[in-house]
Amino acid sequence: MSKDTLYSQAHDRLAPFEFDEQVARVFPDMIKRSVPGYSHIILNIGVLAGQYAQPNSRLYDLGSSLGAASVAMRHRVQAPGVEIVAIDNSAAMLQRSRDFLDTEESDIPVITQCADIRNVDISNASVVVLNFTLQFVPPTDRLALLQSIHHGLNPGGILILSEKLASADTEAQQWMDKHHTLFKRAQGYSDLEIAQKRAAIENVLIPDTAEAHHERLAHAGFSASHQWFHSFNFASFVAHK
Repeated sequence: MSKDTLYSQAHDRLAPFEFDEQVARVFPDMIKRSVPGYSHIILNIGVLAGQYAQPNSRLYDLGSSLGAASVAMRHRVQAPGVEIVAIDNSAAMLQRSRDFLDTEESDIPVITQCADIRNVDISNASVVVLNFTLQFVPPTDRLALLQSIHHGLNPGGILILSEKLASADTEAQQWMDKHHTLFKRAQGYSDLEIAQKRAAIENVLIPDTAEAHHERLAHAGFSASHQWFHSFNFASFVAHK
């Protein structure tokens, strides 16, 4: 696993963060050291998919990056006749995920697709995963995407939604930001790296509050949603059809 040193040197001009080849090369290290509980979330995406996957249905990994959620589902799902559809709009991320998936032995096929998830037709789905993906979708497009997912889910299907959270409470937001910074320092990131990454990703990653997520999921048609994971300003939800 290549170490993330993308922001270890001072940049005269910081380009907006994007999932290019440089990021794809170090992404496993980057996300593990940036998102508290990430490995726990990935493991339990597999556990949840194993519980809710329906025979002869599709499991969607939207914004699949390097395919970690797809692999987790492959390892846990036992329902017959399922297939995983992994979709990402970054060709660099998707190619590396294909290389990784090709080394996996599994009877569950993974169909990879380079596309904008806003334009994908979801159908015959029993599990849909948005693992730290919705936060990169323009806010004005988020409800329509969730409505499309809800429409494509079979009765009894679930959406697993993991996101960085914002807080409407200024004091709570400051506390979360402080301790997320301490987490990243404990993972070996320098203050320069933390500051430059924050500047690069500002206005690219736009978080919502937990309340906004629940309200939007209800508006999209989901019968219930609940938060099953929370660490500092990162959380994961399950929404039921």
